[in-house]
Amino acid sequence: MTTTASPPASTRWPRPFRYVYAASLAEGLGFQVGYLAVPVLAVSVLAATPGQVGLLAVLSTAAFLLIGLPAGVWVDRSPRRTVMVAADLSRAVLYASIPLAWWADTLTIGQLYAVVLLTGVGTVFGDVAAQSFLPELVGRDRLVAANSLLMTTNATIQIGGRGLGGLLVQWVGAPVALALNAVTHLLSALALTRARPTAVAAVRRDRPAGGFGRQLAEGLRHVLGNPLLRPLAVSLAGINLTVNLMTTMLPVVFLRELGLGAGVLGLFLGAGGVGALLGAVTARPLAARIGHGRALWLPGLLVAPAGALVALVDTGAWLWLAGFGWLALAWRTGIGNVIGVSLRQRVTPDVLLGRMNATFRFLLTGAIAVGAGLAGLLGQYVGPRTSLWVGAAGAALTWLPLFGSPVRTLADPAALPAADH
Repeated sequence: MTTTASPPASTRWPRPFRYVYAASLAEGLGFQVGYLAVPVLAVSVLAATPGQVGLLAVLSTAAFLLIGLPAGVWVDRSPRRTVMVAADLSRAVLYASIPLAWWADTLTIGQLYAVVLLTGVGTVFGDVAAQSFLPELVGRDRLVAANSLLMTTNATIQIGGRGLGGLLVQWVGAPVALALNAVTHLLSALALTRARPTAVAAVRRDRPAGGFGRQLAEGLRHVLGNPLLRPLAVSLAGINLTVNLMTTMLPVVFLRELGLGAGVLGLFLGAGGVGALLGAVTARPLAARIGHGRALWLPGLLVAPAGALVALVDTGAWLWLAGFGWLALAWRTGIGNVIGVSLRQRVTPDVLLGRMNATFRFLLTGAIAVGAGLAGLLGQYVGPRTSLWVGAAGAALTWLPLFGSPVRTLADPAALPAADH
């Protein structure tokens, strides 16, 4: 396979990347509002039980388990920008159906289940295509910088978006707040239609060899057989599972047990955005100082006790301590997102990017679905607090797979042999 030479690095991002960045801004704002509005809608408008809240969270990520791996093959066979536009348009239509049904007094928990499941399908294709499209836009030498910018922006949106979501839900109601999702996905699709790689940045991708099954297995082998990618996948899946054990039951604890409003819940979750922002901002200097490998596992060890603070959430001073714990967990995740995603993209050939990203999304988001399901079961039959404690205990151990692997001493992925593009 041949590629054109990359242009000299400059401080100015290519125009196509700037359009992708604008799309990420729009989509990210809608996602953060919906992240809060969907469970609040279920609890406060549809009177959902803890088990139904857990099932809703499971369905929102179930698509990654159902079609996550095949999606990677399809993305590697298709124009990635086209996949991203189609994913945004489909999610815009689905989200618009919720306020319309509420206005017509026909909204049910069944429709909410269907919407979160089908929008999850769009998210599978959109996310896999976006992460696979990025090396095409900026070149592999600027992946850490590009991912840092995207994750920093996403964390900033998370801070304001969840707080805004809480206020919107409180002021106009969850169904109307969800209408914002439809608008933001339309704006994202519009921006992506302008994100055409330049002749210099574009990469000509050969069609993957072999049949569908062979191509799917090749992506799995690349991730699970790689001594750097395998422990990264295990650690990140553990983080997603354990943190979602806490996240799924937080609306139940805040709204029912503590009697706090959606606005307070939104501000609490927004503290996670502050942590993720700090993590994204500090990832590059931290990795440069102590090495990429240590930057991946050491923060997990440092914040191991933080989950217990979240499980102890209460009114008064304990609310502030729990918020600090939530911020610390998100700081660790923000660092891991920047360094981990860049490592994945660096060691993967272009022809395998879709399948590699799909495999990671299958494992990582599948772990979220498992965590949500376990949270629903624990919340229904033992109590929401138990789910928080189980998640806190598991989160304290998620750095161990990285520590026991070659990732532990990895200095800089740029020193690794370049992937065959």
